[in-house]
Amino acid sequence: MNPVLEAEGIAFKYGQGPDVLAHWSHKFFPGEIVAITGPSGRGKSTLLYLLGLMLTPTSGQLLIEGESLANVSDERKSWLRAKKYGFVFQDAALDPKRPVRESITEAALYRGENPRAYEERADELLEALGVSISPKAKPGQVSGGQAQRIALCRAIIHQPSIILADEPTGNLDRNSGETVRRVFRAEAARGASVLIVTHDQDLATSCDRQIFL
Repeated sequence: MNPVLEAEGIAFKYGQGPDVLAHWSHKFFPGEIVAITGPSGRGKSTLLYLLGLMLTPTSGQLLIEGESLANVSDERKSWLRAKKYGFVFQDAALDPKRPVRESITEAALYRGENPRAYEERADELLEALGVSISPKAKPGQVSGGQAQRIALCRAIIHQPSIILADEPTGNLDRNSGETVRRVFRAEAARGASVLIVTHDQDLATSCDRQIFL
């Protein structure tokens, strides 16, 4: 099986500071869930942003489905992020001015699609994740745990090849965390590669493998 995402000797540092990562290589395959673990300050979130094309390695290269991104344009990277990736940020990162359903569907615009085509699936995902609120509610009207699950709906609504999640169960109780784990497993079962930065040991041990930084 060929990797969907591959890092070849990537390194990164902020400005003139020390290397956060150095000569880091790994392959990620369809259908697996990988936990990225380790103490705070070891570069886990930075690694996730590098793998998600939101930061550029200072050396080395990333490949998506065999395509090297070493010299591709920012426009191409933006298209890949919109089409191939789903992101769950640690702080949910929902637009406070948009209703919940729009927060989930709006990324369709970056893929050249009509957000309205995803409204029914958005409602189905909210129900599956136990978010019992009006789709017209604003993010300020929901709890932190609900916001995190809404962010997960947004990440998976277009069935991306790569799902990146930063502490996706950090604001959730045990039952909600288990629901999220089941969703990640379902996404992997359809062929997605799921990468999760987490301090949640229950979540980490439920993954197919772990990378310790």
